[in-house]
Amino acid sequence: MATTVKSPPAKPGTRKPRKSRAKAAPKIEVVASTPAEQSNAALLARREAAVPRGVASAAPVFADRAENAELWDVEGNRYIDFAGGIAVLNTGHRHPDVVAAAKAQEDRFTHTSFQVVPYEPYVALAEKLNTLTPGDFAKKSLLVTTGAEAVENAIKIARAATGRPGVIAFTGGYHGRTLLTLGMTGKISPYKKDVGPFPSDIFRAPFPSVRDGITVQDALTGLQNLFLTDAQPDRVAAIIIEPVLGEGGYVPVPFEMMQALRAICDEHGILLIADEIQAGFARTGTWFAVEHSGVVPDMITVAKSMAGGYPIAGVIGRADVMDAMEPGGLGGTYGGNPVACAAALAAIDAIEQEGLLARSTALGETFRARFAEIGARVAPYRMWDIRGLGAMLAVEFVSDFETAKPDAALVKSICAHALKRGLILLGCGMHGNALRIMVPLTASDEIIEEGLAIFEAALADAVADHAA
Repeated sequence: MATTVKSPPAKPGTRKPRKSRAKAAPKIEVVASTPAEQSNAALLARREAAVPRGVASAAPVFADRAENAELWDVEGNRYIDFAGGIAVLNTGHRHPDVVAAAKAQEDRFTHTSFQVVPYEPYVALAEKLNTLTPGDFAKKSLLVTTGAEAVENAIKIARAATGRPGVIAFTGGYHGRTLLTLGMTGKISPYKKDVGPFPSDIFRAPFPSVRDGITVQDALTGLQNLFLTDAQPDRVAAIIIEPVLGEGGYVPVPFEMMQALRAICDEHGILLIADEIQAGFARTGTWFAVEHSGVVPDMITVAKSMAGGYPIAGVIGRADVMDAMEPGGLGGTYGGNPVACAAALAAIDAIEQEGLLARSTALGETFRARFAEIGARVAPYRMWDIRGLGAMLAVEFVSDFETAKPDAALVKSICAHALKRGLILLGCGMHGNALRIMVPLTASDEIIEEGLAIFEAALADAVADHAA
């Protein structure tokens, strides 16, 4: 079982009472939930009655509070968080500077809509993003709310800038759950199942895969064949790719592949979009994963860890490209929310001030070494691959080492045993047989080692279950 602890009392003075705007506000009786009503089981029953089953949750426990790389559920059970809210918490849960910046902005105003009355935090964040992203040219940034929204806007901008309709994405890529982004997402279940048809002029190119025997040259040949058969190159607006596949299994794009894509885009006047929503903001040891290859894309989509847990996303790109849309063609009611902008500026500052780029690289080395050691000792011939960049790592499991037959059941079992012992893990991959690491980069060495010890025990439990 996970360790049970009591929640500490709230710190005095951390929350100011809200002043009533009415002269005589009616008295409202607040009825506290009973312990039974706040149990994980009770909340799960309420969830199942109120929330569509299509909204899946990896863990059957309900969060009560969290701090850095630790989380406590409503029953007081403590967990080490190696999932980071799906790569959102590179600066950890409730980073004090991020929370303070958000609260300071809340004391001024929470919303005007940038399209109605603009505000400085949006401009300041756009300026900061323009300096962080690679490329020695003038840039501009659009701020929106979600990753899928960022990708959709990047495609809109690309089509407006080039006057072309076509988009090329890759097998295994994940770009969102809206209909346009699902058209680009290269995995059917669970994202695309039963919800087509999808928008036209979206084409799929092969992704290099050691598992499937697809080399970089094979993938490039497949792209050239696509140009010959379905995607007329002078009608293609953009090629979009994750520099490290996210849901597709944390597979880095080989650097020579990225460099070849840059050359192909330049040859045909196609814009190259790097989808950095999961890989950005220090996850791979650089601000953006594409930097490892030396390639400079025309646009970058961002979200997740940009604001340390607050909802915001964006598109950063060449100024001439970003200016392609007419005034009013870009935006959204909540896009670039001022509280989220303030949080993002603080999160970016924390990454810089706390040396989290170097920390990511060091954590990646630690995880690689420990996974290899644990795999050899606890699960020989089951841990088929350890891959990634920096602290964006995955471990792939198989049932047969020679054929590399995927073992998704083992991964599910590892996650379940880990949760019982107090560690939150998430799987990924085209076959669901990889575990991904998204632990906050601010996690202490002690927490990392405690989490790895739990992982080792959970792996041993899962292997024993499968051997029985």
